[in-house]
Amino acid sequence: MPVTIHPAPAPLPETAIAPWRAVPVALAVDCAPGARQIDPSLRPLRPAGEQPRLFGRAVTVQVTPPDFGAMLHVLDLVGPGDVLCVAAGGNAHWAMIGDILSGQLRRRGVAGLVVDGAVRDVATLAGWPDFAVFARHITPRGPTGAEGGVINAPVDLGGARIDPGDLILGDDDGLVCLPPETVTGGLDPVRAKAAREREWEAGLAAGASAAVVFGLGPADPG
Repeated sequence: MPVTIHPAPAPLPETAIAPWRAVPVALAVDCAPGARQIDPSLRPLRPAGEQPRLFGRAVTVQVTPPDFGAMLHVLDLVGPGDVLCVAAGGNAHWAMIGDILSGQLRRRGVAGLVVDGAVRDVATLAGWPDFAVFARHITPRGPTGAEGGVINAPVDLGGARIDPGDLILGDDDGLVCLPPETVTGGLDPVRAKAAREREWEAGLAAGASAAVVFGLGPADPG
């Protein structure tokens, strides 16, 4: 079956997504209504503290390893601020992308890559400070076919539904998908939780007891 390419949805406006740029994934997972956590087994290539933040609109690809045809077609469809989300069924045996395709994504301004499957050439990929890569597996074996796949259709990525145009956040703690309704209406509870956390930190740093800071009731005597 040849590669199927669906039309891309109208992008969310920058004014809607910009406030999410500094939101940690942990806060979005905990507080944003409708947020979809992606399986934490999909991990960044770079060590904690060195991982560039992943932030951008999802472009989805469904592949059936070892075929990676859709990965080639999508190179002409991505642009600045996109995040390529590759649903490869968690396959560990064939890498769906390496340095050549990733390098082209980077040249086109793509923010990064999430692969529920395998990648290779990871020394090169991890050396790019402006291109974030999350993957389930690493393998040296490459694909063996380039005929099939689907672009810009809903996919299951690490147990989370990802629709084209969803907002993807990634950091050292993991990944989360924010659908449009969350992006436009879910920021207030995130900001409220961030404010509470600042209050907790200030109270603890000032020497207040944890019971007071966190509003704990009395503990039962042992």
